[in-house]
Amino acid sequence: MTLTDKLRTAGQKIRTADEKRASFIQGARGRWHDLPKAWRIAAALAGVVVLFALPNLYIPGIPFRTDEVDGGNSFGFVLSTIAIYVLVAIGLNVVIGMAGLLDLGYIGFYAVGAYSVALFGSPQSIVATKFPWLICVPIAIALAMVSGVILGTPTLRLRGDYLAIVTLGFGEIVRLIAVNAEFTNGTSGLGGMPTPPGTWPAGTELEGTKLFSVNDSRPFYWLTLVLIFAVIFGVKQLERSRVGRSWLALREDEDAASLMGVATFQFKLWAFAIGAGIGGLSGAMFASRNGHFGSNSITLLLSIMFVAAVVLGGQGNILGVTVGTVLAFYLPERFRSFADKRDLIFGLALILIMVLRPQGLLPSRRRARELADRRQEAKEATIVG
Repeated sequence: MTLTDKLRTAGQKIRTADEKRASFIQGARGRWHDLPKAWRIAAALAGVVVLFALPNLYIPGIPFRTDEVDGGNSFGFVLSTIAIYVLVAIGLNVVIGMAGLLDLGYIGFYAVGAYSVALFGSPQSIVATKFPWLICVPIAIALAMVSGVILGTPTLRLRGDYLAIVTLGFGEIVRLIAVNAEFTNGTSGLGGMPTPPGTWPAGTELEGTKLFSVNDSRPFYWLTLVLIFAVIFGVKQLERSRVGRSWLALREDEDAASLMGVATFQFKLWAFAIGAGIGGLSGAMFASRNGHFGSNSITLLLSIMFVAAVVLGGQGNILGVTVGTVLAFYLPERFRSFADKRDLIFGLALILIMVLRPQGLLPSRRRARELADRRQEAKEATIVG
């Protein structure tokens, strides 16, 4: 058997295994939908309860907490960080997974949201009037959406790699402004961020003390979970609307969508603005949780990790990008004991997953069907050739 035949056989085995996994996932989805509605609601509520209880959860014999590792961060801190990044991934999924626009500089919108809270709420900022957290967050979302429109208006006529390069440049521009501008306090950043209002309820150990503080990240995790559910609800409504159907048409074939009467530029701008707004919200949460934000939090690697989490989980599927984000940011924290090797192991794992399952771990059903059709076309072309 020649090397070509061996490679063809290995590829066929991988495709067969991939088809079996896809069939299993489809079967699991079918069994879930076949369950009585009351059972599904009960299971969903149980899952929500577990999520909210997670910072205080301890299971003997199952070392899943990051603070059980030497040098590991507080589990509540890690969970709040992952929750914020899940919010980022949901916003990026609107741009990449739904509208099909490759954005490599999404961290720029995240930074705009964080610096908005800092500028309008921190006592260290040059802005004279300071606002409470409940006003700073809407300002952050609005400014991030405006920045999305400003970036998208001249650049969304580009496609593919060209758009990716422009958005990458936007992320770098935001980072360089943060490093050099006086109003961002350069590399030192800004501190004293405003936090959400509220105190610990009666009957708790910390009764009467401030609920949200840098000393305890659990309340930020709980608040971010609530925001995630609210954002998912909103995005799902958009996905089922005319806007969502237009995004889908754009992702599949922009030229065909334009010929069918879809206002392609308008809907791409909508995707950029909505994705940017969610990114600004996540940046505002990150800055409030940390109590400080500086240019060292805006890195190209983090921006690429956001894209990797969306692709890893499955573009177009909110559950998929959520799982992808949790894996991408939890596993390196949990396996700190591997020291420098953890990045190498994580990188190899990403490569293997993309080779064996290019559609992601939990792709949307439509996306899975598209890739299956393409594989079938490639198989037929190989046979004919």
